[in-house]
Amino acid sequence: MDAHAIFQEALSPETSAASESRDAGAKSLRKMALVLDAFSRSRPSMTIADLSEATGLPKTTIHRIVTSLREVGLLDQDGRRQGYRLGLRMFHYGSSVLASLDTPTRAHPHIAKLQQLTGEIIHFHIFDGHQMVCVEREQMIASSMTTLQAAPTYCTSVGKAFLAFQDESLVRKIAGEGLHGYTVRTITHLDDLLSELARIRVQGFAIDNEEIEVGVRCIGAPVRDSSGRVFAAVSVSGPVDRMPDGRLAGLAPVVIQTANEISQALAE
Repeated sequence: MDAHAIFQEALSPETSAASESRDAGAKSLRKMALVLDAFSRSRPSMTIADLSEATGLPKTTIHRIVTSLREVGLLDQDGRRQGYRLGLRMFHYGSSVLASLDTPTRAHPHIAKLQQLTGEIIHFHIFDGHQMVCVEREQMIASSMTTLQAAPTYCTSVGKAFLAFQDESLVRKIAGEGLHGYTVRTITHLDDLLSELARIRVQGFAIDNEEIEVGVRCIGAPVRDSSGRVFAAVSVSGPVDRMPDGRLAGLAPVVIQTANEISQALAE
């Protein structure tokens, strides 16, 4: 055996062990991500049995994972001591992510201009994996402010404007978590939601017709990142008496233009 072969043989056990260690670590992280992804707005608290059913992982594995996540503050145990919920450290990470985003800074001038043009409340939301998170709200009385206010995807203009341009698998996943009826106008059936999203893709904007709050109508349009992927949306909101069908029709091209301007600013 030559020196090169001996050298390779000497290295192979260590390399193999390192590779196995990396694979094991990656598998553990994927399992932890599965557990964290199982929590949603409709299921904020879950037991070991709930998590096992949602992820397909054995209860013994779930118990080990939630114990580790609880120790580092990513999960908390609720008052009943039987269920778990996302920990406050998740809020800290979310806040840090928002603080590091350049997106709101680039979007702000266009959002401010839209508010001046319409005189209504403007929202800019980004999808966080489960729902739409408000990263900027512009209105006449108070200047822009950043918040973690969340909105469902299926019954808000920002949410539907985002959801219309995603894979159907994501739509079905969200529907599987439950389409809660906030008002009598809320879409609560998957087929109706799919039809609505198809219409939004054609017209380029979405309308919330008192679907999440009685007395409020909104119109939103999708915002794309530098790769052209829809990841956010901008909207105009107002009371029904100031947002009749005629005004919504007039606002549609303005909101679409603003969304396109934000998308272009993000691509620069």
